[in-house]
Amino acid sequence: MIDTSLRTASPALGTAAAATLDPPASPPDWVAVSWSWQRSPRCVPRARRHLRRELEAWGLAELADVAELVLCELFTNAVRHARGPRDRRIATRYQRVPGGVRVEVHDACATWPALKQTEGNEESGRGLALVDALTGARWGVSERDGIGKLVWAVVAAETTPESKEEKEQ
Repeated sequence: MIDTSLRTASPALGTAAAATLDPPASPPDWVAVSWSWQRSPRCVPRARRHLRRELEAWGLAELADVAELVLCELFTNAVRHARGPRDRRIATRYQRVPGGVRVEVHDACATWPALKQTEGNEESGRGLALVDALTGARWGVSERDGIGKLVWAVVAAETTPESKEEKEQ
């Protein structure tokens, strides 16, 4: 279930100093939205819907399919692999950046994910490789305030498969 929503001009998750109730009609590049979720697979589609809604409000609807897939991979990794108390929450943060969106997933696990090579017959382990391909290697892991980490990825028009196809034509 969704716990909280915060629109903020601050780069820090949960900083309320510049919070507003409604985004401006044409938001500047620093606009960000944060949500807190239960650590449950049921929250993944809800988070995708919220991301799509924000992208549409920011005039970035063309990035929605790729951004949702990236979010799905990062959020699912946090649900499946983040070790910690079951009551620990997962936070998402979507920040408008020049030409795209930065998608962040915060969890309470200190273990950082790593891109790995998989064999052709393995059933899992391809999520970060997919994120890497979809974002043009614009993703990473960072420390955060408190326990845990944040995994982020930038989805921009120049890194989506659709934009690459247009350039090739």
